[in-house]
Amino acid sequence: MVEKILQVALDMVELDRAIGIGRECIEGGADWLEAGTPLIKSEGMQAVRALRDVFHDTPIVADMKTMDTGAIEVEMAAKSGASVVSILGLADDATIREGVESAHKYGVSIMVDIMNTAAPVKRSEELQAMGVDYICVHVGIDQQMRGVDTLSLLEKVAKSVDVPLAVAGGIDAAMASEAVSLGADIIIVGGNITRSANVKDSTQRIKRAMSSVEVPEEKRKSRDDEIFELFMQVSTPNISDAMHRKGVLKGIKPLFEGIKLVGKAVTVQTFEGDWAKPVEATETAKPGEVIVVYAGSKEVAIWGELASWSCKQKGIAGIVIDGAVRDVDEIKRIRFPVFARSVVPDAGEPKGFGELNAEIKCGGEYVRPGDWIIGDDNGVVVVPKERAYEIARRAKEVWKNEERVREEIKRGKTLSQVLDLYRWEKK
Repeated sequence: MVEKILQVALDMVELDRAIGIGRECIEGGADWLEAGTPLIKSEGMQAVRALRDVFHDTPIVADMKTMDTGAIEVEMAAKSGASVVSILGLADDATIREGVESAHKYGVSIMVDIMNTAAPVKRSEELQAMGVDYICVHVGIDQQMRGVDTLSLLEKVAKSVDVPLAVAGGIDAAMASEAVSLGADIIIVGGNITRSANVKDSTQRIKRAMSSVEVPEEKRKSRDDEIFELFMQVSTPNISDAMHRKGVLKGIKPLFEGIKLVGKAVTVQTFEGDWAKPVEATETAKPGEVIVVYAGSKEVAIWGELASWSCKQKGIAGIVIDGAVRDVDEIKRIRFPVFARSVVPDAGEPKGFGELNAEIKCGGEYVRPGDWIIGDDNGVVVVPKERAYEIARRAKEVWKNEERVREEIKRGKTLSQVLDLYRWEKK
């Protein structure tokens, strides 16, 4: 079998970080380094020149994402030291042909990225006829977050063309192995290497997966299972960042430390001191779900130990109360996850007012039945059910980025140095 190529995309905006991470990638066995589009937009052709100066014997890919003036942009990248130049498949045929001609003149290769093309298989066949060197089957980050499948697209394209194929879009070790089996010649990996705490080890893991002839067969998870696993891996701050600082239930705190709560909402609207509907929700809620209550007052408890025992026995994940709770010593002892606005000794009476599974407002945020609730020591966030997979994926990307920043801080940099804050302050 012809050895496959691992291309690592350096998609950061700081050149010195790109070079440092690039060194670790090469130590781990990366074959090509990519000056990613964010890096080129930040540093211009100096990014390509600097990578060429440092990595003399490593092919450098300039991810220009060219849409016009193909000849000029290919010439710029080639003269700066690029070995491969990327053009978008959405570009006009004339732009791609001009890019190919320029590449021939300067001795570089053209890779065309078919991201967002309306008919990717047909476009790949057209690109092959135009003489491009590589076709990149690419699902962009925003598409990945919504669950667009990179490998199914690769499989379709691989059946239609003979041009060497690159694949990009959320590739991890398992996907790298499968991509090779589906016909990919170049595996392009970004964040799953560059955002890891140990870049060298992550690179080696991908390389080993690319050499594996066996693709592990895993039982296909349901979408809800995927969402649950992703939310369990991230924090509520990660999720808040992924939602542009939205979704936080204000004033709602964990009853004790060490809670991790993830589940779909069963909503309850009740009134001051009326604990009938919250308790009735224990009959409605399924194992793994979260009861979310607007209680109308923080002065009278609508929840306590006995209701918590009922939920725990049934497997209900936890409860979130915009209101008061009591019997905290016993709830802590049984470690049933409770988040509430306040703790008081007084309880009300079960009168039966209110509703189950209607839209409510809890902690200032609207919560509907089936929305995802995530709680931890920082507080609680609500994620709309129709965006849950996307937000879970985005939160995991936030987590990955923080892992890498944390590692660079441990190596001696300050946070402002890692992020180059002075340079990127709003002007």
